[in-house]
Amino acid sequence: MFGIDVFSAVINPPQGCILAVGTSNSKVVLKSKGTKLVDLDSAEPSQGPVEESDLEVVTTMSVTLSADRRMLDEAEAAQFVQAFQKNIENAALAFL
Repeated sequence: MFGIDVFSAVINPPQGCILAVGTSNSKVVLKSKGTKLVDLDSAEPSQGPVEESDLEVVTTMSVTLSADRRMLDEAEAAQFVQAFQKNIENAALAFL
């Protein structure tokens, strides 16, 4: 909306947590073994020559969950973020 990539939201009582969603960006990544992707910025130069077929454009987004520990345990917060990631990566699951 305003070109903000990453930010942290402030919890206002009586809220227990708040989800901060950054801008989605297209990024070129290097395909690796299986489904794991390697960011080209962090790829090691010793990996050898990169073929065009080894590159893929993906959309990335930063999400930050700020939570009040008195209301939400860290493990529950992590489970929520994992479930959010699973649903956002597979949008069809949100309709099930």
